[in-house]
Amino acid sequence: MPSTPVDDDPLARERAHLASSRGALRAMREDAESLDISDVTANWVNAQILERQIEERIKALADLSDTPLFFGRLDYLHAPGADQAEGAEGEQFYIGRRHVHDGDGDPMVIDWRAPVSQPFYRASKKDPMDVGLRRRFGYTGGALTAYEDEHLSDPAEAARTSKLLQREIERPRVGPMRDIVATIQPEQDEIVRSGLGGTVCVQGGPGTGKTAVGLHRVAYLLYAHRERLARTGTLVIGPNRSFLHYIEQVLPALGELAVRQGTVDDLVAHVEVRGTDDAAAAVVKGDARMAQVLRRAVYAHVSMPSEPLVVVRGSRRWRLPAYELEQMVRELLDRDIRYGAAREALPQRIAHAVLVQMERSGEAPDDRVQDAVARNSAVKAAVKEVWPAVDPAKLVLRLLTDADFLAEHAKDVLSEDEQKTILWALPGSGRRPARSVKAARWSAADAVLIDEATDLVERTHSLGHVVLDEAQDLSPMQYRAVGRRCTTGSATVLGDLAQGTTPWATRSWQEALGHLGKADAVIEELTAGFRVPTDVITYASRLLPHIAPGLAPVASVRENPGFFDLRPVTGTAETVAACEELLRNEGSTGLIAADARIPALAEALTASGIGHLAPGEETTAETRLTLVPASLAKGLEYDYVVLDEPQAVVDGEPDERTGLRRLYVALTRAVSGLIVTHTAPLPPQLT
Repeated sequence: MPSTPVDDDPLARERAHLASSRGALRAMREDAESLDISDVTANWVNAQILERQIEERIKALADLSDTPLFFGRLDYLHAPGADQAEGAEGEQFYIGRRHVHDGDGDPMVIDWRAPVSQPFYRASKKDPMDVGLRRRFGYTGGALTAYEDEHLSDPAEAARTSKLLQREIERPRVGPMRDIVATIQPEQDEIVRSGLGGTVCVQGGPGTGKTAVGLHRVAYLLYAHRERLARTGTLVIGPNRSFLHYIEQVLPALGELAVRQGTVDDLVAHVEVRGTDDAAAAVVKGDARMAQVLRRAVYAHVSMPSEPLVVVRGSRRWRLPAYELEQMVRELLDRDIRYGAAREALPQRIAHAVLVQMERSGEAPDDRVQDAVARNSAVKAAVKEVWPAVDPAKLVLRLLTDADFLAEHAKDVLSEDEQKTILWALPGSGRRPARSVKAARWSAADAVLIDEATDLVERTHSLGHVVLDEAQDLSPMQYRAVGRRCTTGSATVLGDLAQGTTPWATRSWQEALGHLGKADAVIEELTAGFRVPTDVITYASRLLPHIAPGLAPVASVRENPGFFDLRPVTGTAETVAACEELLRNEGSTGLIAADARIPALAEALTASGIGHLAPGEETTAETRLTLVPASLAKGLEYDYVVLDEPQAVVDGEPDERTGLRRLYVALTRAVSGLIVTHTAPLPPQLT
């Protein structure tokens, strides 16, 4: 039987275009690899910089065989930007993860971030945006296997849900988080393409795609403002290393390799963290009032001059009275500049006053004389006496170990009980006074205090854009630490108030954004759930009235209701059997349990011959089960989940509300199915 000509077979034509596009991308990469920079660099420093830029471009041009080069096509009725009244012919664009052009420079694939690609995400039957046809492609591995058309401008064709879109959303998850560039929804796209100048806060329940939206917004901003962000830098902040490892491949898959990733602890790593705080101490240390205490303690080092200053230059003596020195000090304090910057400015001000006296006496000093006077030993001694240097870590150490010093600077700010709560030396504090900064057993909250004090002394470098994920778990002082990193830039804040699992968890986004220094941020809410099946999210939402009253529940848009089962069991053997059952399905499986139960479950899995991983470790075809402590489950997702002993998850937290929030997180990690096993009764809030 003769084969169908390519011209008569749409799928064959699209496959041919895919093959041609891959060839063009390969040629682009070869061109980059063959660049000779020997004749265009003036020195070895420029050569190193250019060589690194070329290496990054070569990496960005990699063709990932199992990742579709394009996932959609737009057929415009008219050429974009043309006068439609002139009857200009339409154009056809393939939409993909990155731009690809042929040897003549003509585009074969358009970057999903380009303006011409926007209708792929926003166009609808109600507003076709001059699109005649939107075509979505289905892939198996890297092979193009299907397509689906929507004739948006045809009134005779009814609007319908895309089957390929649903299939892509529900595709099993094996390995790290992947991009959602082919499935971005209109409300998500509005956030992704919001401008660089403004800060956006995204409140989103489980499975609404807020993390993906934040990462794609970074990719979009790097596309739209590449030169500016290349100078100022971008940063993604996650809650822990497991989470960062899970998301680390999303931006490289989109061709973006220059985005730093880290945790809040990484930002404030001025000292080695070896200690821990109890909840009460951590809450006080994380309170925004500590910023006032630290500010008082830093500037308390400044004292008013009581003696005149005499500067000897050769045979001449120049005298500055104490009142004039005091005026300089007060002016610097009134300017509200950083402590260290003011300390550096003071000797120059003193020197300038001396130069004025020199000029009045008939001398003609220049800038070199002023610098010499500023370095004069008498001037240095006066500055050291009036405005001494401050070591931020030593300052915080003294506040936490010297009750009188803390009381002096926390007066009318912290109560006596709160002061006792954070002092190390008191009985029951669990901390002994440390002899030095290195010997101190600093906690994570202490490191944030040191970062605040460091910024009072010297300004923190600001980035162009910061993404802050799982933000609901940050303390006010941690928000301030992040805000310092984007004072001259913008931020994308991502979180869910219902998933706050720290004693200091965010109570409202308005309050949090104020601590971040972005009170004018726009707050967006995502309520359409794409990850969690309907039956699972409906069950988990029973907890919302108890953990976040007034918060809108997530409405799953999944056509597949998913698999959900509550199973009373008699022991861990049945929980292990539930894992074996789910592992018969394609994709990843997570066994989530209270932290205290992890060792016993690990032993039971090993005894049954079931290999398992820790959170953050990449699943393989041989090992697809991850054993997840409930404390590390946030932000992660698995195709199937077994949740062990819900009541134990609740009991593992310091209070019931935090425990129920932790349970809400654990219940909402599944993409396709959830089995809940329990020997103890379920929490009454679920029944």
